[in-house]
Amino acid sequence: MARPTTLRPAERARRAAGGGQRSAPGVILVPALIALAFLLIPLGGLIIRAPWTHAWEILTRDDALDALRLSLWTTTLATGISIVLGVPLAWLLARTDLPGLRWVRALVTLPLVLPPVVGGVALLLAFGRNGLLGRYLDQWFGITLPFTPAAVIMAQTFVAMPFLIITVEGALRSADAGYEEAAATLGAGRLTVFRRVTLPLLAPSLIAGAVLCWARALGEFGATITFAGSFPGRTQTMPISVYYALESDPDAAILLSLVMLLVSVLVLVGLRDRWLRVGASS
Repeated sequence: MARPTTLRPAERARRAAGGGQRSAPGVILVPALIALAFLLIPLGGLIIRAPWTHAWEILTRDDALDALRLSLWTTTLATGISIVLGVPLAWLLARTDLPGLRWVRALVTLPLVLPPVVGGVALLLAFGRNGLLGRYLDQWFGITLPFTPAAVIMAQTFVAMPFLIITVEGALRSADAGYEEAAATLGAGRLTVFRRVTLPLLAPSLIAGAVLCWARALGEFGATITFAGSFPGRTQTMPISVYYALESDPDAAILLSLVMLLVSVLVLVGLRDRWLRVGASS
């Protein structure tokens, strides 16, 4: 005997509306196709104009490999820092009712709309040798942050962490608190509840936020070049390398852009097809 299948609400609604695929009215289809073309034609231009015959030679040059390695390890470290610091902040925003929390939330999401160059200037004024905190780091500990790999990580974290925070905060707000309350009733402490109950519930959204954070950090340019500069092998990430190659070696700029495009597509397709669907079904 065949087991009955359980349909999701969206699937039931589609079947009730007429079963198979539904055609789109022209008033929606035409602007949708124009928008799609507007987004895809520039990407197609990269692929068509790429110097494929010299691709391997250009991409295996020392400067290209150095920029790729630097971008990958700084982006990964920035994502790790964002997880360690951003998840507790997201929990604070979602589960507490402290005074001024609305302003805190606005400030946390500010880097999403702030021009990255402005973020770089802010970091420079805060952590530069004459900055609010940077002067004391230099005088007391001899630590200079600007124009170092640490500055690259700080710039990437500054612009990318809000993506993780808003994703995790949204998941916390929509999660069923009954499991946490049940665990607390059974005697589990707050840290145990967070580690054994909250984090597993958040896992799909946490991974989705981390992937978005990683992708945003990988493409960071404005804050990085302002706060960390552009020193090959030291602070010149892939986006900065593309910018300078565009002036002297357009072929290299196109190929490096394609590498970043490929990485971004793989990350976002994986995010869409796996973690967002898992989060939607939970």
